[in-house]
Amino acid sequence: MSTLKIFHKKKILLVFLLCAAMLVGLVGRLGYLMLFQSEYYHKKATDLHERERDIKAARGRILDVNGTVLADNQPVCTVSVVHNQLKDKEEVIHVLTEELELPGEQVRKRVEKVSALERIRTNVPKETGDKIREYNLPGVKVDEDFKRYYPYGTLASRVLGFTGSDNQGIIGLEAEYEEVLKGTNGKILTLTDARGVELSDAGESRQEAVPGKDLIISLDRNIQEYAEQAALKVMEEKQAEKVSILLMNPRNGEIYACVNVPEFDLNHPFDLGEMDTSGLSEQEIQDARNQMWRNGCINDTYEPGSVFKIITMSAGLEEGVVHPSDSFYCPGYCIVEDRRIRCHKVGGHGSEDFVHGAMNSCNPVFITVGLRLGIDAYYRYFQQFGLLKKTGIDLPGEAGTIMHKKENMGLVELATVSFGQSFQVTPVQLAATVSSLINGGRRVTPHFGIQVRDRDGALLKVLEYPLGERILSEETSETVRGILKEVVSAGSGKNAAIEGYSIGGKTATSETIPRSAHRYISSFLGFTPAENPTVLGICVIHNPQGVYYGGTVAAPVIRDIFANILPYLGVERTETVSTETEAG
Repeated sequence: MSTLKIFHKKKILLVFLLCAAMLVGLVGRLGYLMLFQSEYYHKKATDLHERERDIKAARGRILDVNGTVLADNQPVCTVSVVHNQLKDKEEVIHVLTEELELPGEQVRKRVEKVSALERIRTNVPKETGDKIREYNLPGVKVDEDFKRYYPYGTLASRVLGFTGSDNQGIIGLEAEYEEVLKGTNGKILTLTDARGVELSDAGESRQEAVPGKDLIISLDRNIQEYAEQAALKVMEEKQAEKVSILLMNPRNGEIYACVNVPEFDLNHPFDLGEMDTSGLSEQEIQDARNQMWRNGCINDTYEPGSVFKIITMSAGLEEGVVHPSDSFYCPGYCIVEDRRIRCHKVGGHGSEDFVHGAMNSCNPVFITVGLRLGIDAYYRYFQQFGLLKKTGIDLPGEAGTIMHKKENMGLVELATVSFGQSFQVTPVQLAATVSSLINGGRRVTPHFGIQVRDRDGALLKVLEYPLGERILSEETSETVRGILKEVVSAGSGKNAAIEGYSIGGKTATSETIPRSAHRYISSFLGFTPAENPTVLGICVIHNPQGVYYGGTVAAPVIRDIFANILPYLGVERTETVSTETEAG
């Protein structure tokens, strides 16, 4: 028996020691959790009983160079319901249906949905939100919010861009400068019981939103408005499909205006206007919107035509294969290998020097210069001038140049490229490249953004776009400016001349593919003052009806714009322009 008692005692002792060890472990674990993990579990408990609602941050504004607000915010509300806090669902459904002007079934479906927080409607006018608050309905939340607002409607629509329902930028500067403009959302925190019902005596805490920063851009509202009016006028007169105009400072790349008419309403960016959408699928409607939002100056390429002769001129002069006094003969065509490439003047220009070849926009002259350069040298200058890479403009979706590969370029391709055919560039690329060739030879980056400021106007950051590498000598740049001045004062660009101003420029008329369609693009690129340019403008008119020559159709558009904006920009008249012009 004694042996059995000893055995039981040992079992009891063992069980006691095991229980004691477990108790010590539990006490130790409890102590560890209380001393070292208290904050972690306090946060877990708080999260379990805390409901969170966003306070939308006010998006930063976009202002033009003069401080005019182009993109702003309107205070609106977001109306939501908390299912567990609703006391009279029928009243809530009735009130929200009436005040929000929504279908009753839609409101009922959302109100009866079991969820922590169900959003009923966003972008509710503030007056409506305030009225719903006055009903003091348990479970109905009305939170402050912001809706993007564009005071000038269609102005510079494809430049500014717009935001979606979440207030995030979709296209244009709104998308490109999202990190600058978006701000940081705040939060409203409320405590609830285990059923999810808010504790009335617990109150609520707020983490205030941080508004976005303001973006100051180089675009000038006054210049933009006038350029849009000029574009609309010529589009209507010539029954053109669309018109693009870009105005910039060739010294530093700052853009004064970027026009693509017809523009669209930024406050209703999904509205296709007069377009008949009946019978279209959702995908087809979205494709139509995407097309409407495209910025023709940035996103689309075109065959530049004779404006591109400025590039051939610059390369030929820099390489030394042509001089202003060199003599040429134009019989009305030029034979390259097995091709007969004609001049726009069927009878030819006869004998002429290089300057008059440029004034007459003579194709055989520029074909000869291109052939003198040769494929290797021409392609090298094409690269050197930056035409094979994008400009780096601060807008999304920039298209690149569509050019023959060097190994696929023969003499015929070289000849057609030399006067601006058989390849495509964007208007902004052409404007940026010519700016670099006439400003003394330094590459510029076209851009809109110039400063970032806070809401009180304090400067936070200067957006810098320093001049790039030298792509042309100052001497050649000066010569190019002088020749292009002659083109306007006494050549094919005569319709761009303005009494008292020295203006340089080049006209162009190109035919789209397929050539059999007989669809044309008329364009003109001009700059002033010719000796030291501060303004450069390019106008591209797609498929004008009737007379379609660039010198007749597009040059007067830039002339009228310059005549109106030059005094505004402080550019003074310096000379008398002769109205006598030569043929061509």
